[in-house]
Amino acid sequence: MKKILLVEDDALFNKTLTYNLISEGYDTVSVRNAGMADEALARTEYDLVLLDVNLPDGNGYDLCRIIKPEHPDTLVIFLTANDQESDQIRGYEVGAVDYITKPFSIGALLRKIRAMFAMLEHRRSAKELYDDGRLFLDFSEQTAALNGSSLTLSPLEYRMLYLFYKNPKQVLTRQRLLEKLWDAEENYVDEHTLTTLVSRIRGKIEAEGDTYIKTIYGMGYQWMGGERK
Repeated sequence: MKKILLVEDDALFNKTLTYNLISEGYDTVSVRNAGMADEALARTEYDLVLLDVNLPDGNGYDLCRIIKPEHPDTLVIFLTANDQESDQIRGYEVGAVDYITKPFSIGALLRKIRAMFAMLEHRRSAKELYDDGRLFLDFSEQTAALNGSSLTLSPLEYRMLYLFYKNPKQVLTRQRLLEKLWDAEENYVDEHTLTTLVSRIRGKIEAEGDTYIKTIYGMGYQWMGGERK
């Protein structure tokens, strides 16, 4: 479920828009000033921030400047009564992806949000990414991170993780893994190497009670996708 943070000081508009976003199926948190937005962002990663420019304790431009370096994957859309071209340019310069002038149709905003998320999902799938909010794996670029901290994985570890990524919840037998890893690397991977490889990957990606690789005794392994114990 996509997470949206709404930062809007107008109480009625905040309530109305929050209701519509939740009805659309988004996990939505609403706040009414920059200070509350800072607190919300410190607790949770959001996919999208809908940000009013004029806030009682500051302005949206300054808040966006803080958001983007710390949350580079979070999208920002400005909601504002300012319709000057210079204001729109300023919004894009601080990292926003769109700028919507009030008054606007809530239906049109929801369609825009749906289209934006659909475009991002298409790009993500095309790039062969795994991202559950904790573990990030970019198989195309061979980069990885856990809870925002960079991970170092070997080419063989990426290949094994890619096999799990392409076969979620399926039990991959040890024999199948051995065959696939041997074919991919053009060298011999034996039973001991396989066991060591799985153990090493678990040590790197499983933290704070997350289970990514489950051992199916007598058969092989199963990708659980960060299931919490």
